[in-house]
Amino acid sequence: MSDALAGRVALVAGGTRGAGRGIATALGAAGATVFVSGRSTRTQASEMGRPETIEETAALVDAAGGRGIAVRTDHLEPAEVADLLQPIERDAGRLDVLVNDIWGGDPLAVWGRPFWQHPLADGLRLHRVAIETHAITSWHAAPLLIRTGAGLVVEVTDGVGDGYRGSFFYDLAKASVIRLARAQAAELAPHGVTAVAVTPGFLRSEAMLDHFGVTEATWREAVARDPHFAVSETPLYVGRAVAALAADPAIARFNGQALASWQLAREYGFTDADGSRPDWGRYFDEVVEGGAPTTGT
Repeated sequence: MSDALAGRVALVAGGTRGAGRGIATALGAAGATVFVSGRSTRTQASEMGRPETIEETAALVDAAGGRGIAVRTDHLEPAEVADLLQPIERDAGRLDVLVNDIWGGDPLAVWGRPFWQHPLADGLRLHRVAIETHAITSWHAAPLLIRTGAGLVVEVTDGVGDGYRGSFFYDLAKASVIRLARAQAAELAPHGVTAVAVTPGFLRSEAMLDHFGVTEATWREAVARDPHFAVSETPLYVGRAVAALAADPAIARFNGQALASWQLAREYGFTDADGSRPDWGRYFDEVVEGGAPTTGT
């Protein structure tokens, strides 16, 4: 896929870290120009308090073979999103792929307590940063996507099933993102644009590696603490899923669907960075819910 997206232009909104960074890198590896937006820059940190920056992601796009362009944007501010789209329209004149991966909800989510014991202000803020940001970005980007008469919108979520995600405000946010994809699918399809929701499995993000006190090189040491981590995947895995979707001329067959990295790996034949093909969906059904023993590998 080294040139499958040559000449294409993508915007990865919320591409600072995690799935967004993996998606931006994979799009770059396929030859795309990738605008990377978010609030964490070399000179200005976001409320997430993480060290990753949009400039680092843009550099990874360059290193992968694409062209990365970092644009500092608060996606809750419509004027800033409008300003983000201006250089894309001016310099590229087109937008082929929009990835809405804006999140910022980690410090706001509460686990292990009933929803009425969650701080209400944090829960409502979580919805603003995880849902309103996506709607604002799509509203501004849609006319540029429509202009090409083709293209793809990807709403990054967590999970594709109906199971409860374990935290009231978190669950509502992730389910709402899937509905955002379906609503956009209905309205953009007449213009040749496809919209889908995409989820990774157990994501080996920077924050998750820090949580376990490991690095990408030593991540298997964390399996002793959480056997399920053996089936985790790098952000590049879902990145390759999105790049494969963007390069598929028959992408419209997926319009409105909620898709998973492991499903798309079977569909398109790609692997994770280490050549493996983690299948979190099957593992979850058989082990987490089905009670089968873990392999520990």
